Amino acid sequence: MKKKNNEWPIWIRDDKSIVSCTEKIKVMKENFDELKIIAQDAFEDGLLMEVSDEQLKKTLHKLIDELQNTIKKN
Repeated sequence: MKKKNNEWPIWIRDDKSIVSCTEKIKVMKENFDELKIIAQDAFEDGLLMEVSDEQLKKTLHKLIDELQNTIKKN
């Protein structure tokens, strides 16, 4: 049985204020729960294909590091 991490951070804005809207927090939790499952599945698939766990982790980190903010701020 897989253990699920439900302890996500308190979400903050750029101005350091806390995002307190219950619905926004719920969406963030659901998104990150889903991301964790997808990343774990991809990691395990790679291991089954005999890819190095170190390389898999480095590649996942690279993917995250390459995310770009496409939302324009006023």
